[in-house]
Amino acid sequence: MIDNFVDKKMGKANNLQMVGFECRVEPMESVEGKPIMEPHDEGHSGSVSTKRNMFSVKAVSENWGKMYIWRSRVLTSIKIAFLSDKISLLIPFGPLAILVDHLTDHHGWVFFLSLLGIIPLAERLGWATEQLAFYTGPTVGGLLNATFGNATELIISMYAMKHGMLRVVQQSLLGSILSNMLLVLGCAFFCGGIVHPNKQQVFNKSNAVMSSGLLLMAVMGLLFPTVLHFTHTELHFGRSELALSRFSSCVMLIAYGGYIFFQLTGQQNAYTPINEETSTDDDGSDDEESPDISKYESIIWLSILTLVISVLSEYLVNTIEGASVAMNIPVAFISVILLPIVGNAAEHASAIIFAVKDKLDISLGVAIGSSTQISMFAIPFCVVVGWIIGRPLDLNFQLFETATLFMTVLVVAFMLQDGTANYFKGLMLVFCYLIVGASFFVHVDPESIKDKP
Repeated sequence: MIDNFVDKKMGKANNLQMVGFECRVEPMESVEGKPIMEPHDEGHSGSVSTKRNMFSVKAVSENWGKMYIWRSRVLTSIKIAFLSDKISLLIPFGPLAILVDHLTDHHGWVFFLSLLGIIPLAERLGWATEQLAFYTGPTVGGLLNATFGNATELIISMYAMKHGMLRVVQQSLLGSILSNMLLVLGCAFFCGGIVHPNKQQVFNKSNAVMSSGLLLMAVMGLLFPTVLHFTHTELHFGRSELALSRFSSCVMLIAYGGYIFFQLTGQQNAYTPINEETSTDDDGSDDEESPDISKYESIIWLSILTLVISVLSEYLVNTIEGASVAMNIPVAFISVILLPIVGNAAEHASAIIFAVKDKLDISLGVAIGSSTQISMFAIPFCVVVGWIIGRPLDLNFQLFETATLFMTVLVVAFMLQDGTANYFKGLMLVFCYLIVGASFFVHVDPESIKDKP
């Protein structure tokens, strides 16, 4: 009977060997003292441990591979963002400004270094916006360019308002409008006319007329509170002017929202050149551009650059008064001329590049579109934000500044009425900007309206 039991055990062991298991028969003592053979499975446990080791090595190698690809992609993105343009050489001036501020009390140097440090960051912010515009289409891309192109001015204005420097807010935003309409557009017309001397550059006149109308509406919004103040015809002295400014700001924001809706839903795109079909047929695919970075990289760079600009803007705003005393320059000149030149670095470069490429509609969309957005969105937005946080910011930009803006809008509207551009028109606009700069160099606010931060 025991022999039959052993035979059955041996048969099972042979069957297990036939299906791939390595079995070892070990003796077991029975009750009667005779050995009983029983299988012992070693091969199965060994193969499982080997497979586990192989899986762990493979997982580690995959993780290292993913980490290497991710690190190389980050380094490539940083190289493209900061080493592909010579203006990025100015970036170290930003950290240097922070260092000088902590080690010394030279506000003039801190202001100057912060100014130089923000210039490449503002230009790179425009570059990141252009990269994102490749994935959004021309209409949304043009609006993104105008929006993030003015992000520097808005950030500086928010910090100035936080510190109670309401005149700096008004004058810096006014200076951005003047800089875009006279300096940026003038340089674009001049460079485009020089590069294409034998060709008349044209642009979409209807879009230019619409932008001019919005600018005139903005001038109206700024003019009435100013006239109300200087004619002393307020119903409630000290309150009617502020209430009118806040009401007009809300109306201007609604009007700008309608303008955005019209741009997004209208058939004609203000940022598409009217000679696009011709240029496409002539140049073929050589004129097509492709993005340098991915969509998510563009969003990440936009966030990082905006954050860094915010940090430097605080140092810039905090040292305006000290820089004015140290350099013996009026605060009005710093706010209207110096700060907007820094904030408009991206628009300045983009408008000139597109004008040289004979894409004057895009240059006009960048320069005039940016001025329209500042006057119809940034200024009313700051008034509403001041209303929320308890800062009495109004649309009374004082008589001198309002008259300057009114004359600038009229000059530019006359320049754009025929739909053509040449280098002499650009030269006249630049000369007008020089006159405006000289005017603010000798202009000082009266003590009654000076900022008391």
